[in-house]
This record gives sequence, C-alpha cells and structure tokens, in this order.
Amino acid sequence: MKILLIADQESPALWDHYRPERLEGIDLIISCGDLKRSYLEFLVTMGSKPLLYVPGNHDEIFATDPPGGCEDIDGSVFIYNGLRIGGLGGCKQYSEGCYQFTEKDMRKKVRKFRRAVKRAGGLDIFVTHASLTGYGDAEDRAHQGFDCFQDVLDEWHPKYMCHGHVHQSYGWDIPRIVEYNGIPIINAYERYVLEIP
Repeated sequence: MKILLIADQESPALWDHYRPERLEGIDLIISCGDLKRSYLEFLVTMGSKPLLYVPGNHDEIFATDPPGGCEDIDGSVFIYNGLRIGGLGGCKQYSEGCYQFTEKDMRKKVRKFRRAVKRAGGLDIFVTHASLTGYGDAEDRAHQGFDCFQDVLDEWHPKYMCHGHVHQSYGWDIPRIVEYNGIPIINAYERYVLEIP
C-alpha cells in the first residue's frame, strides 16, 4: 500500500504543476495539518482516494468549514483496508487558537482518544500535527512536541507515527524520519510517500 503523507506546505508538483501520473499508485492520502482547504479538496478529487486529516494550528477555519470530501480523524480512528489510522490535531499553545493546547489539555484528548483506539482494537498509524517531545520537534515554544504522545506509542505500539508542524525548510538538519522504540516517526512536510508491504 502506498500512502501519500502531506503537511504544512502545498507541493508545487501536486498543485501548481500537477500531472495525473503523480498520484498514480497512491492508495490513501493523509494530511498532518496546515494545508489549504482548496488543496485538500483538489487532491481528494484528483486522486479519487480517501483523504484523512488532522487539523494544524493554522486550520481554524476547519472547525466551521471543513474541507469537502475529506475525513477528519482528530480524536478518532478510521479503518482503511485493515489499517487502523487515528489522529490528534493541534500544537503546543503559544498564542490564541482553537487548535492550540497545553500539555494538560492534550493529555485529556489522549484519554478520550484511548477509547476510540480500544474500540478499533489497536492503532497502526498515529497521525498528529505536532510531534512527540524530543523526536522531530524544535526547541522554540511554538514547535515543541507533546510528552503525552509517548503514552500512545508505549501503550499501542503503532507501526508508524507521522506529523507536520516542523517545516524541513527551517533548517538543513531537520530529519525526515526519527525513531522511538522501533517506531518510525515521519515528518510529512510537503509530501512523503510511505510504502507499507
């Protein structure tokens, strides 16, 4: 299975210079947040495949006007071809915004999310906007990860975690993939194709 992961910046190859063959072979699209509504709607239409997303901190419009044809998985689990894909949107609070949370707030979201994961019988892909603290996040307050995501990884051992929020354009040394206890944590900035056997 090929999953297109996207986040934070619209890919010129998939937007400005789109060609149909660029989505050939893609089975599923997952957005890790902070992408234009029109871009998500374009991809779900042109790709003719499900598009799952969690909101990023700049996606406040989604609270009242979500992208058409796309599935919001914030706090829930979506099962696709046997894969259990669940997510938690938003980032660490650094200003005002409906998708900014304190660590305490996100712990509450994790507790509710745990019920959805139990109902699904587990978790294969954990989708977030912010990353796990110390694993692909940054030092400034706005781009720090959440400690409580470690609880999700330790309890459910998903095959993958993917996130956005930390743009690889911020610096040459920002890794695409880091690992936590054998779980690849993938920065989905712009686009990345995840192939699952």
